[in-house]
Amino acid sequence: MTSVAFFGPSGTFTEEALLTQADLAACAMVAKASIADVLEAVASGEVDRGFVPIENAIEGTVNATMDGLIFDHELLIVREVVLDVHLQLMARRGTALADVTHVHSYPHALAQVRGFLDRQIPHATTVAANSTADAAREIGDHGSVGDAAVAPRLAATLYGLEIIASDIEDHEDNQTRFVVVARDSIPASSGHDHTKIVCFQDADRPGSLYGILGQFAARDINLTNVQSRPTKKGLGEYCFIIDLEGHLADQVVADCLRDLRAHLANVKFLGSYPSAGPSSDEVRATVSQARRDADAWIASLKENLGR
Repeated sequence: MTSVAFFGPSGTFTEEALLTQADLAACAMVAKASIADVLEAVASGEVDRGFVPIENAIEGTVNATMDGLIFDHELLIVREVVLDVHLQLMARRGTALADVTHVHSYPHALAQVRGFLDRQIPHATTVAANSTADAAREIGDHGSVGDAAVAPRLAATLYGLEIIASDIEDHEDNQTRFVVVARDSIPASSGHDHTKIVCFQDADRPGSLYGILGQFAARDINLTNVQSRPTKKGLGEYCFIIDLEGHLADQVVADCLRDLRAHLANVKFLGSYPSAGPSSDEVRATVSQARRDADAWIASLKENLGR
């Protein structure tokens, strides 16, 4: 049976997002204590797939995931999943909001409820936990009066806690993007895909980033995200993470990556995979129909060959 490791324990948003994918939910699911542990489990062959968060609409990139993919492992992204995120404040039964003195959660989650905490319980101290669900589990097992956790609704049920404030995220459009990673797999083009790469400059010289980005502009390739990360080799040393529309199987994308690798930068390929989102299936259906129409047109032209 295929196995998939996820950022646990049970009750995290990662597990919630994983369970929206029927094929993954049918796998042997293995909870890991950290994102690094998930990536290591895939890289070592302990499991076939890994499922981790990579980006939040409010707080941006999940650095533990990106750094693991860039610097620590040779893994490929094979799928992305987008989940609407709703955060709950939970505590032992009988705890009132005014009683809370310590709020525990994963740092990304705490950042997403900063406004609520400042308004409602400004006296409370925030405490970092390994994950949202781990914060809830710890309070369920060992919490005292005054302890509360920010976590998914499922965690309250799993760990016997009471929700004392619902949907406390500061932005109602809060979403998190998750990715499935594998050792050596690139899905076939779906007609609506994203490709993620990392560019390491050969030399820090004027115009070097412009030269990299110009390769995409010259080919009319749309970039959906460009960001920098320290290379961990010294101050001022950065690499560039680039997300683009298209697939490695697209000739124009492959040609662009070839030129980048040959002339401007060392390129690490992180994957080509189907785009997620509410309109993705519609876009793919439109592209598929357009391809069928084009194939029929070509076939009709070829009927006249040799006449």
